[in-house]
Amino acid sequence: MNAEPTATKPRGGSRVVWVNVMTVMSAAILIGAEVFGAAFAGSWAIVNLFGFDETVRRILDVAFLALGAYIMFKFVRFAQKVEPFSR
Repeated sequence: MNAEPTATKPRGGSRVVWVNVMTVMSAAILIGAEVFGAAFAGSWAIVNLFGFDETVRRILDVAFLALGAYIMFKFVRFAQKVEPFSR
């Protein structure tokens, strides 16, 4: 049996390493759930701590959600360097 990860060859000539793609995407799903859960929990905690109204809560939700999206983008880019998607 072949010991190399499964790869397919697209038109461009480089080969997609599906094992690495699945590893990074699985980690992104797990970490994304934690990051976005923490974002909503953080906005909820700040609003309740300081007694802000619903408008401020929504603004904090969007701000923390955007921060979480940026963190996930940076995570996937870094993980792609560690586990390259193609060879």
